[in-house]
Amino acid sequence: MKLPFAGRLLAVAMLAAASAALPFSSALAQTTEKPKVALVMKSLANEFFLTMEDGAKAYQKEHSADFDLISNGIKDETDTAGQTRIVEQMIVNKVDALIIAPADSKAMVPVIKKAVDAGITVINIDNQLDPAVVKDKNINVPFVGPDNRKGARLVGEYLAKQLKAGDEVGIIEGVSTTTNAQARTAGFKDAMEAANIKVVSVQSGDWEIDKGNKVASSMLSEYPNIKALLAGNDSMAVGAVSAVRAAGKAGKVQVVGYDNINAIKPMLKDGRVLATADQFAAKQAVFGIETALKILKGEKVDSGANGVIETPVELVTKP
Repeated sequence: MKLPFAGRLLAVAMLAAASAALPFSSALAQTTEKPKVALVMKSLANEFFLTMEDGAKAYQKEHSADFDLISNGIKDETDTAGQTRIVEQMIVNKVDALIIAPADSKAMVPVIKKAVDAGITVINIDNQLDPAVVKDKNINVPFVGPDNRKGARLVGEYLAKQLKAGDEVGIIEGVSTTTNAQARTAGFKDAMEAANIKVVSVQSGDWEIDKGNKVASSMLSEYPNIKALLAGNDSMAVGAVSAVRAAGKAGKVQVVGYDNINAIKPMLKDGRVLATADQFAAKQAVFGIETALKILKGEKVDSGANGVIETPVELVTKP
């Protein structure tokens, strides 16, 4: 039976009152959305970060009911202004979690503080933020990633076995203001010092192929007795291989890298590159995402005394 107009109004009013009387938790359950997780990387021109992004997307596809993913990267490894703008946009977008591989260990801290102050759970991956600057800003940002110094030391120790005491080598460093570049250089130096091998030059290749090539060419010209070039990542190692060939020193100057990107694998196989380190790019972001989701759920996250959650790194040599 159809109610008269007045009766219909009364029914609507009663339904509204009943809805308002629902427990708060029930109303919240009806409006709760999946957490939005933002992945902000460094240069997507670097195969390492493309692999990282692919790994994150594959993980989200497998866990699509648990979270939504937004992924971004900057034009080049040193574009801190660009990365800052991306983080600011993620704050505007009100993401629940931010997983970031910072372009600079110090310069990115202020905008990360903005994200933390906005209530966003921030997880630092790949390149650790400077602990002193983070402490000064009075924020807590867990670092999820490998021990870069240990990984570089493994590579350096393997190289040292192919050299002899007194030999000269050069180190092609990443962006010098980044913690992971500094740690890898330290690891290379640890291994060289233990083997009494002389590091004659340390220069930045900004993580990039072309800059790595330029730095390697300069070192080979200035120090003609160099027996090896230790590159802080595989992109710079690729550039170093080209420089060695151009200098007519193929087979005479060893090259090592770090990251185990696909582009380096044929070079490992034919000996143009002696060794690299695998820090499992496809899993780097996943480790960070898993940590963020645990925190968002209120679960306990196990980390070391310095807020570090260490992930694997392994030596890779000729297959």
